[in-house]
Amino acid sequence: MKLLLLGKGGQVGWELQRSLAPLGELVALDFDSTDFSADFGRPEQLAETVLKVRPDVIVNAAAHTAVDKAESEPDFARKLNATSPGVVAQAAGQIGALMVHYSTDYVFDGSGSKPWHEDDATGPLSVYGRTKLEGEQLVAKHCAKHLIFRTSWVFAARGGNFAKTMLRLAKERDKLTVIDDQFGAPTGAELLADITAHAIRATLQDPAKAGLYHAVASGVTTWHGYARFVIEQARQAGVELKAGPEQVEAVPTSAFPTPATRPANSRLDTRKLQSAFGLVLPPWQQGVARMLRETL
Repeated sequence: MKLLLLGKGGQVGWELQRSLAPLGELVALDFDSTDFSADFGRPEQLAETVLKVRPDVIVNAAAHTAVDKAESEPDFARKLNATSPGVVAQAAGQIGALMVHYSTDYVFDGSGSKPWHEDDATGPLSVYGRTKLEGEQLVAKHCAKHLIFRTSWVFAARGGNFAKTMLRLAKERDKLTVIDDQFGAPTGAELLADITAHAIRATLQDPAKAGLYHAVASGVTTWHGYARFVIEQARQAGVELKAGPEQVEAVPTSAFPTPATRPANSRLDTRKLQSAFGLVLPPWQQGVARMLRETL
């Protein structure tokens, strides 16, 4: 089996290189790859790459994820998040490949407090959310054999993330202020990569499993709760900090105005995923603690 991974350099893409390798021959590309074009800023070249490689499975981990920046460059965000995935999906459909694509909690309006189901009405609040929703729709339209995973609050040991930022600030400051009215589940790129590999195997055996799924770690927290957990873990590991968990002050979203509106409720219901693929998703704390052990 041949697999084509697009966006290998991102947080999820990096972990996918590990999880997909045992499945078969892996061709992993990024925007600056030279053998084949995988630049999502040049959608016209992506179909040519797919048709040359002719993979059995395409995993798209490329995206425009700079949520605030997308507000000032909507055309570019749309090209990366919608147009290019749509082109890849059309080519995947032509060769009969299974296409895996990642989406986001930002496709919802963040209202209420119940976890969102896959078939709930969408209502994105930002350019990022709108372009990611359009990308979902184009992938589903052009490639019948697809797996779309909506996820939230993604982190990885590699690169920057919220936890690392909180630790840096806790070393520099006596007090931190963190938002406590946005709810979600921090989800490790490692977990997403493992879910993806498992789901690919299962869907190739049973094509009826293709479709849209919510994929996040179990449990729920706020950014404030997340920060306190990270700082407590660091303190237990003996890291010298100026601010402990008790010095993390809870503030509303309005305290930190941003160009893009964030959804307040990013809870995602994962029962469909767990049932279809026989999975039990670990609590978010487990993945964060593991990432901290690697980075502290």
